[in-house]
Amino acid sequence: MASPTKEELPKVSSAFKNELEKFDAGKMKHADTKEKNPLPSKEDVLQEKQHHELLTGVSTFNKAKLKRTNTKEKIVLPTKEVCTVICQC
Repeated sequence: MASPTKEELPKVSSAFKNELEKFDAGKMKHADTKEKNPLPSKEDVLQEKQHHELLTGVSTFNKAKLKRTNTKEKIVLPTKEVCTVICQC
């Protein structure tokens, strides 16, 4: 897309041009700028990258690498006779 020619540009009224020429920037008040949306720090980016890698690793994990295991019950519950003896006290 080509730049517009001088004739194609919008016209500015002479009153507005005069007002701009008379403008005194010294009358303006000083304003402190505050950054409301700061960029993330290096640590934030690294933490997000590690989190993303963790999620990717979990979702692409090959379940065929897992081995079958047998569990052994180590807590023995009391028998019915023991329970009746304890409850009679």
